Amino acid sequence: MELCGAKGSYQIVPDGVESIDLDVVGAAIEASGFEVGVRSRLCWTFTGRCEMTLYPSGKLMVRTEDKDLAGEVAQQHVSEWVRL
Repeated sequence: MELCGAKGSYQIVPDGVESIDLDVVGAAIEASGFEVGVRSRLCWTFTGRCEMTLYPSGKLMVRTEDKDLAGEVAQQHVSEWVRL
């Protein structure tokens, strides 16, 4: 997890993941309590405890100023969502 640009945005890039099935990973994120906004072949967006954008590469952008929350989301992303 790395801070992107200004405070309040984190980039999460899972190791060893070249690409993901957006439908599968997006559904897993939705099932964990996030609401889906945009669903396209280029990205999915989510709202909930934080705002997120998921890309086909597996990268997840998390918008929150709460570093602990971003860390929790990062852990869930790399250990659960992209491992389906």
